[in-house]
Amino acid sequence: MKTTKNLRNAGFTLVEIMIVVAIIGLLAAIAIPNFVKSRATSQANACINNLRQIDAAANQFALEKGKRTGDALNYPNDLTPYIKLNAAGVIPPCPVGGDYYQDNTVGAVPTCSLGSSVTPAHVMP
Repeated sequence: MKTTKNLRNAGFTLVEIMIVVAIIGLLAAIAIPNFVKSRATSQANACINNLRQIDAAANQFALEKGKRTGDALNYPNDLTPYIKLNAAGVIPPCPVGGDYYQDNTVGAVPTCSLGSSVTPAHVMP
């Protein structure tokens, strides 16, 4: 009696591999823009939080020194005692790489050098 064995080599066919690669490519095409957007949003939120801390420090400085709305500030020297500084001993910079924060008067809203030029904007609501 002759028995025939149906031996199939183990492994994947080219079509199966192409389908898997296509699915991975589709998932990457969906996921990568969302990662980029979430990173930009978190950087903008970090910048806005820095602006809030600068504004709170300016208000605390004004209360302690008897300054009024519109009086000049010597930024950042007047505010450094009122803000937690980073490891370099300076006010934390914009995480996206903005050149500066600006806060020149008591009561004025501090601004980032990037402002509305990036999406999402780096401005206080």
